[in-house]
Amino acid sequence: MLERGRGGLSIDGLAVEELARRFGTPLYVYSAAAVTERLEALRSAFAAQAPLICYALKANSNRAIISLLAGRGAGADVVSGGELLRARAAGVPADRIVFSGVGKTGEELALGLKQGILAFNVESSEELEALEALARSSRQRAPVMIRLNPGVDAGTHPHVATALPASKFGVAAPQALRLLERAAASRWLRARGIQCHIGSQITDPRPYERAARAVARTMAALARRGIVLELVDLGGGFGVRYEKERELPLRRLASSFCALMPAGPRLILEPGRWLVADAGLLLARVLYRKSAGGRRLVIVDAAMNDLARPALYGARHPILPARPRRGPERRTDIVGPICESVDFLARARRLGPVERGDILAVLKAGAYGFSMSSQYNSRPRAAEVLVEGGRARLIRRRETLKDIVSPER
Repeated sequence: MLERGRGGLSIDGLAVEELARRFGTPLYVYSAAAVTERLEALRSAFAAQAPLICYALKANSNRAIISLLAGRGAGADVVSGGELLRARAAGVPADRIVFSGVGKTGEELALGLKQGILAFNVESSEELEALEALARSSRQRAPVMIRLNPGVDAGTHPHVATALPASKFGVAAPQALRLLERAAASRWLRARGIQCHIGSQITDPRPYERAARAVARTMAALARRGIVLELVDLGGGFGVRYEKERELPLRRLASSFCALMPAGPRLILEPGRWLVADAGLLLARVLYRKSAGGRRLVIVDAAMNDLARPALYGARHPILPARPRRGPERRTDIVGPICESVDFLARARRLGPVERGDILAVLKAGAYGFSMSSQYNSRPRAAEVLVEGGRARLIRRRETLKDIVSPER
């Protein structure tokens, strides 16, 4: 948890400046306590449904984070063979893993079958055909959920909206019915459930309620055909407060799901950002200061290759100095060393005086931070640290130039 005191910023009792000195910058720091607190808050909100919470690894796929959640009973939502193997290596049982994604390769489908996962979230008729053929050749039944696209506008950023009518994700209700009927009739497929995921960073419960009604209608139509499902997966995408957003009212959402869903099928949720965003900081060191065109620029050693969200989505993360200095705040652009004009962590942000060498903390960076980072401009990726029980431990070492060039021939 982040605390502000006379000695500056600290996370779970450890001074941010000392973490930067010990591990270097740029540096991702995560609070284990914050992650587990969010998991328990989600469980509490949905206590009546006792859902299986499948953590969406794409938000932050460090094995220490996955293991932390797995040790408290969470499953995993994976979107690649690599994420599946990460989840297994971190201790997630195969029967708590759902495999999502529109473009699973034959090798990935075979891996999921071999591992014995809970279900594949199938997103097209051709994917279902490919999975059935693999199941037949391996002589084992493949567990299937069909991803329904309910055609719901979740009111989120276009880049993370996944349930618009023309989206690449899922299938419309008539096709979902046909695919589930086909799966139920197949010797090599097991029709386990229906899945729906409408986007990311959603703070209004109404789009979820519209999607849940679409899922309920499809399940009722299947029941009339004699097909009773075991699982209903209503996805994730729960929004968090970065600055002025409101957080999704989870208890209202849980109440709506309870009222709309038929009794019997087990509920699955796939939160990612909601569990880890608030738990993470990105620490950056001030390199230089300058003025340009009447604007104050602070150049730091973290860049868009470390945190892509501001450049990609125009995302606004709170940014605080690790140790504030006295003096007036000024409108400031906080930028990185990448040779792109879009390389910034914040624009026109109110910031007090800073000196070379000061540490700035980018807050709420636990989701889609390191997991989206790259080696652009041949920059080694940052180190990651987990704070747990009053101690900080390195959970991913900083990359070196040797790491960058070693795969090249």
